[in-house]
Amino acid sequence: MTAELVRGQNHPLPDSRLEVRVSAGHAVVACATCTDERDATRDEWLAHPGSPRLPGLEVPTGATDGPRYAVDLAAVDPAVHRIHLVIALPEGAGGPAHFGATAAPFLAVTGQDGAEVASFTITELGAETAVEALELYRRQGVWKVRAVGQGYAGGLGRLFADQGLARAQERAAEVQAAIARPTPRAEPAPLRSTRSASEGAYAPGAASGTTGSTGSRPGGPTPTPGGPDATVPDGFQSAGATQPAPQPSADGGQQEASAGGGRIDYSHPRRRSVPPPPPPTAPAPQPGEPARPVAGDATGWSMEERLYNQIWGMFEDLARTVAAYRSAVEFAESRMDQELDQALSDPRSRIGGAGDAARAAARAKCEELTAQARQALDRDLAQLSAESDVVEPALPAAFARWDNPVWHAYRVPMETPMALRLGDLQLPESPELRIPFLIRLPLERGLWVDSGRAGSEAAIMLDDAQLRKLAMDCAVAHAARLVAVHPPGDFAVHVIDPAGTAAPSLAPLVGSGVLAAPPAVGAQGVSQTLAKLTQRVDLVTMAVRGGAPDALPPDLDTAEQLLIVNDFPHGFDDRAVTQLRYLADEGPQVGVHLMMVADREDASAYGPVLDPLWRSLLRVTPVPDDHLADPWVRHSWTYQPPAVPPGSAILRQVLDQVSEARRSWES
Repeated sequence: MTAELVRGQNHPLPDSRLEVRVSAGHAVVACATCTDERDATRDEWLAHPGSPRLPGLEVPTGATDGPRYAVDLAAVDPAVHRIHLVIALPEGAGGPAHFGATAAPFLAVTGQDGAEVASFTITELGAETAVEALELYRRQGVWKVRAVGQGYAGGLGRLFADQGLARAQERAAEVQAAIARPTPRAEPAPLRSTRSASEGAYAPGAASGTTGSTGSRPGGPTPTPGGPDATVPDGFQSAGATQPAPQPSADGGQQEASAGGGRIDYSHPRRRSVPPPPPPTAPAPQPGEPARPVAGDATGWSMEERLYNQIWGMFEDLARTVAAYRSAVEFAESRMDQELDQALSDPRSRIGGAGDAARAAARAKCEELTAQARQALDRDLAQLSAESDVVEPALPAAFARWDNPVWHAYRVPMETPMALRLGDLQLPESPELRIPFLIRLPLERGLWVDSGRAGSEAAIMLDDAQLRKLAMDCAVAHAARLVAVHPPGDFAVHVIDPAGTAAPSLAPLVGSGVLAAPPAVGAQGVSQTLAKLTQRVDLVTMAVRGGAPDALPPDLDTAEQLLIVNDFPHGFDDRAVTQLRYLADEGPQVGVHLMMVADREDASAYGPVLDPLWRSLLRVTPVPDDHLADPWVRHSWTYQPPAVPPGSAILRQVLDQVSEARRSWES
């Protein structure tokens, strides 16, 4: 299961041998610095293309568009407590001048079996030329990865100085001078382990094929890394052993001859040896007519996966076609300005018929180019709208809106779906075309339903009480959907409502009996609920890390847990706030998730202490708001929350079915 990180979020590392892949789309320099437990560094704790190796760490020897870090945490210097992974733009290479002019860099951390552990897309970069991307850090003997994404407009020199490296500017110049001619894709050499030869050394082996699925992972959407030339560290060999040339295996992977004469299979352990079945195809269109769209027109092993990939393909298509339109309009306006400046640069043409004709011709050309761009946009929007009209009725319940007839035929599922719909996304150029906003399950980060105004035009029209009520209604709709798409007994919901103000909104959950316990009220209820869930996180974490899941108490509820917190920070003391931060940080890894219904301004008294909490949650709003961005061209997308049709009883009907199925399952 891949954790898609946001700035400030961390994730445990299950393996000591790792590979960190960078996908930037242009040449970047990969470096790494180390610090001790006091965040102090040393001169020798810098790995860069001119000096690529440190104990347990190696970086590429040149500037590439896909550098890879090879890490062996067991071989790292015991004095090192943090490893900072840095990427920077090469100077004078004819590439982009800053990261704001490029696609968002993407990093993926993979384990020794090639499985992706965590990923991070570094968005919101501008004039920065160097970025501290990830941090690998040791806490209580356990290594974790943290998404940093801190950029520096002053380049490597400013970054090194900020980390306390002596002679920062000189070291930065040394890194730039060591950059070799860029290559299409450089791989770090195998790590030279600090252990003896008899213990073996780490040696990444090659695996053919692609990594990841055909679609992108959502929730803050990120592109899927990998490609035909992607490799994963699948193999280990004894130190000093020779490696015969790899040979094709029967399933398309690679094999190598072992010392005993047998064959070692280096194909990915979870990669299927045959391609998925082809998607359905529509009948051939008539001459001159566009092809008719088909639901599930994407690759995948099931209809659900095909629809999921098709939706993300529509999302990307809409982002790129609108980007092309905006670029064309910007070009037309820029060209008109240039032509007007040129026409008016001659004083003789500023007045009279010649000047008027030049201005009219420039404006006419601009309008012509804009009309052509709009015509191309309308053509693409019509095709996407036709595809949406076909896809929406075919969506399963987890992907469908509340007004979809599939909910009237709802049956409690026997397995968890791959994703869940949180609402819709749209752009101002096509307000009628809405793309489903899907996030993967199980949840890898909590949700924050923002009950504040936060600059939203729709929120300004409501008073505080209406906005808070709408936010809680939205949270209940999200919780009901989460409960409905999980099998009976696999998902439990807890509620903290210190002042009892959310009782009207919580009526569907309380009345149907799907809550694990009545809503907790008052400071005592807050304390008891948080203590219970914190203890569960502690027990499961210790059992997983100790490799003893059977040692868990028999009465421990192993279902996924969702905690809805209303009216934060009312009823929370300092201890409760600390426990809440702990649940947000460590809970998702062991199946405990947060859904905060809060206005950030209400907790402003805590200052920056709660900043990591807010950053770790996916923010959604109870009213339309344009706070989400895509990873391709960084459009500001308007988020539309899910709405139950007015007067509809579908929410209560679904919850009643869930409650009945749960009682039958428990009996």
